[in-house]
Amino acid sequence: METWRIVAAGSFIVGGLIMVLVGMAQARDRKNARGADVWRAALIGLGVVAVVAVLIAYVLPSVAAWGIVAATAIAVLFVTMMD
Repeated sequence: METWRIVAAGSFIVGGLIMVLVGMAQARDRKNARGADVWRAALIGLGVVAVVAVLIAYVLPSVAAWGIVAATAIAVLFVTMMD
């Protein structure tokens, strides 16, 4: 496996885990939310992160992989910096 694929997949995983945590917090803050809703958001988010990370690591071309990483970084910055 090429080094750039490892770096891109690792970068996406870090950003993806932050987005999963944000999604879990939003699920918890919903009115009438249960603990199962938070776990469901976590499992769905982790599943999506895992599938996309495998695609980045093995399938996607470099432009698409780095585009996904950049979009994730922008989303993390936007979500965490907004009040």
